[in-house]
Amino acid sequence: MKTYTFEVIIEEDQWLDERIKDPVWRAYIPTLVHQGASSWGYTQKEALKNLQDAVDLFIESLLEHGEEHLLESIVQHEKEITSKPCSHIQVSDVPLIAITV
Repeated sequence: MKTYTFEVIIEEDQWLDERIKDPVWRAYIPTLVHQGASSWGYTQKEALKNLQDAVDLFIESLLEHGEEHLLESIVQHEKEITSKPCSHIQVSDVPLIAITV
């Protein structure tokens, strides 16, 4: 079993309709953004929860289709293009709990 911990970016965003002034938050994982690992919410907490749901669905889909090797390919590609150990991707052979404070 491996546990992957990815860096999450949370940014304040705005509505396409500029008349709406309420804040909105965008959360995404840079490494997985092209696979749909992004979401939004009315609060930072909601955006992060929605992102977790999106990532869970992405991983579930990989497993259902026998394509878990794609996650390893993404991690390997990220390591190659940064040409250094990825500080924002951690791979572990033991379960981890990640907490962002």
